[in-house]
Amino acid sequence: MKSYEYAQLGLENLTLVERDIPTPGAGEVQVKFHAASLNYRDLLFAWGLYNPNPALPSVPFSDGAGEVTAVGSGVTQWQVGDRVSPIFMQGWLSGPPAPEHGATALGGGSIDGVLREYATFSQDGLVRIPDYLSYEEAATLPCAAVTAWNALVCVGQIKAGDTILTLGTGGVSIFALQLAKLHAAKVIATSSSDEKLARVRELGADETINYKTTPDWDKEVLRLTGKAGVDHVVEVGGAGTLPRSINAARVGGLVSVIGVLTQGEGLDSMKVLMKSLRVQGIFVGSREMSEALNRAVIQAQLKPVIDRVFDFDEAPAALKYLHSGSHFGKVVVRIGS
Repeated sequence: MKSYEYAQLGLENLTLVERDIPTPGAGEVQVKFHAASLNYRDLLFAWGLYNPNPALPSVPFSDGAGEVTAVGSGVTQWQVGDRVSPIFMQGWLSGPPAPEHGATALGGGSIDGVLREYATFSQDGLVRIPDYLSYEEAATLPCAAVTAWNALVCVGQIKAGDTILTLGTGGVSIFALQLAKLHAAKVIATSSSDEKLARVRELGADETINYKTTPDWDKEVLRLTGKAGVDHVVEVGGAGTLPRSINAARVGGLVSVIGVLTQGEGLDSMKVLMKSLRVQGIFVGSREMSEALNRAVIQAQLKPVIDRVFDFDEAPAALKYLHSGSHFGKVVVRIGS
């Protein structure tokens, strides 16, 4: 089979190689992948910023969708032909996060990822993908959509009438917008592009802010909310945006820290204290969360937003495109037929 791998880190070192097709052992399932989607984490991994000591060679990417092509002995959950996606952390099935879960994340240098034609997984490490979604669409769900679900629903306990602030127009932010609107929440969205802001309005955003022309976007959020601030910030920027996100949140509000896209001085602990804020780290989610997300997606017939689909031999170009920041929603690689 064809597979991508890093023998050494660096975007320029992503190499297409031949590997043996893995055979499922007891309790395992063989999956033929049809699509994989990209996350900013995939760039961090290539740059050596996600896991500085990965087991190499390593297959990248955590998010894929495909079909079951073989099952090992003792498998009861799946049969050949089932349409599935592996969960982000193979060891996190339910309950709260635990220290050992992180080492079971796909494509992070501990366990090979999905940028290959075939892989095997424990039968517990898969979820069924919605029937109405294409493989390309379903491949966008495991990390970005589950992360947004965890932030808004599991941790955020979102309810109708809440006001949510999303930053930028990457995968997590677009899914957060879609899921917030499913819950009848109000959304304020930011971007540096007026064209992208027009698109988020089409998706249901109630207010938009161009943070390039309005660098003090936190003050604009406060103005739009009558100085009260938002109930929940889906914070994907990192240290460079966190202080403004904290300022934009209401007293008693929640800031879900998800991304590390920008650098900066970090948070103002006094403001966190004085506003009684919750600043909550969100590291994707469990199989249980993934299944709950999929039920909601099916009920609403939600369609993931895909910016561009690259062919399998264009995977390095897909990473470069993601790095450019030009995308709106998700970037996907089509694998095989």
